[in-house]
Amino acid sequence: MTELERAIEIVSKFLEASMEPNPTLATTFMSSDTKITFTGRREMPDAETITAFNKSRYKWVKKSIKQYDAMEKEDHCVVYSIGFLYGQWPDGREFNGNRYTDRFEVREGKITKMDVLNDSAEWILTPEINRTVE
Repeated sequence: MTELERAIEIVSKFLEASMEPNPTLATTFMSSDTKITFTGRREMPDAETITAFNKSRYKWVKKSIKQYDAMEKEDHCVVYSIGFLYGQWPDGREFNGNRYTDRFEVREGKITKMDVLNDSAEWILTPEINRTVE
C-alpha cells in the first residue's frame, strides 16, 4: 500500500467513526495535537468537540462521500474528502445535497490537520436553497 493509499484509508476510517458517531474511535486516527478548523473558523480541540458541535447543529448528519483526492507533500499527504451532507435539522426538517469538502493532512499515519467546509450556514440562513442531490 502506498503512502497516499494509507492516508486515504486513515481519513476514510476517521470519517466512518465520526459518522457513527464514535469520537473515541475517531480519536485513534488523529495525532494528539491535531489542528481542527470548522466553518466560520471555529477551532476544535478534539473529536468529542466535533461530535458535540454536530449535535448542536443537526438532529443527525451523515456524509455521502463522492470522492477522495490526495497528493503527497514533502513531509505529509493531503487528502480531500468531497461529497454531500444529508440528515435532519434540529426542527426535524430533512436535508440532502449540502456540499462539503474536508481537507486533511496526514503525517506518520495520523491526521494532524483538518479543515471542514460545507453549505450548512447558508442553508440555515436561507432554507429554500436546500436541494436534494442524488
